[in-house]
Amino acid sequence: MTSLRELLRVGPAVDLKDIDPGSTPGLPGRKVTGKDQKGWAREQLASMAPELARQQEMLYAGAKASGDRRRLLLVLQAMDCGGKDGTIKKVAGAMNPLGLHIVGFGAPTEEELRHDFLWRIRRALPPAGLVGVFNRSHYEDVLIARVESLVPERVWRSRYWQINGFERDLINDGLTPVKVMLHISYDEQRQRLMERLTDPTKHWKYNPADVDARARWTDYQAAYNDALSRCSTDHSPWYVVPADRKWYRDWAVANIVLEALTEMRLSYPRSDFDLDAERRRLEADRTPTMAS
Repeated sequence: MTSLRELLRVGPAVDLKDIDPGSTPGLPGRKVTGKDQKGWAREQLASMAPELARQQEMLYAGAKASGDRRRLLLVLQAMDCGGKDGTIKKVAGAMNPLGLHIVGFGAPTEEELRHDFLWRIRRALPPAGLVGVFNRSHYEDVLIARVESLVPERVWRSRYWQINGFERDLINDGLTPVKVMLHISYDEQRQRLMERLTDPTKHWKYNPADVDARARWTDYQAAYNDALSRCSTDHSPWYVVPADRKWYRDWAVANIVLEALTEMRLSYPRSDFDLDAERRRLEADRTPTMAS
């Protein structure tokens, strides 16, 4: 069976126009499952949760008990309303919060602007044994920085090779990157923005600047095409997940993360003490008596 990562992985010539945001690659049909795809995907997501938690626990235990340097970083990029927050809730929500390191990136602060663009990223990387999640990332510096002309073209163009080198160094230091672009359609984004205006509980999520960015949709798609094409490497590939259907998005990202964790061949660390001796100590243990 073809892995979902192989189905959704993109190579050096990406054009998002060729990827249907409403498609569901890798999902079996009703003839196979006996159920509609939506219901089946949600059931599968729930059934994956214990294994995601077990893999994360092994990763955490290896760092705590034996100094294993390995960690995993899920990088989420999307157009506004692409579903980054929802994905984090559904996928990372299956894991122990103690083993998670979640960071969201907004506009750089004055301090961050005084350093190179990777400075704030380095400071936010997950420690050994943790699963990190980036809501936006260093890729903003070849997306919004390019479209909004925040830096000269020669600057953002040089960042592609800097990113590739940076990610290779992280891998050599034990980090497994999982880079996911949540791909939504123009019409779906409009609908989600309208929901934020209609539902009072979502007003806080609405930002008028999102509509300004929407007016430059074509420019952003071109910027994404270049970022994905230039930075989907053998050592750090990009996966494009069709994200118009939220239930498919969650199922797909959970699968990608689980495949990556499984490929790390994690295991629980062996004890460094005498198990039999410790059992005998506990078996001989008696309830302490109170002093008179």
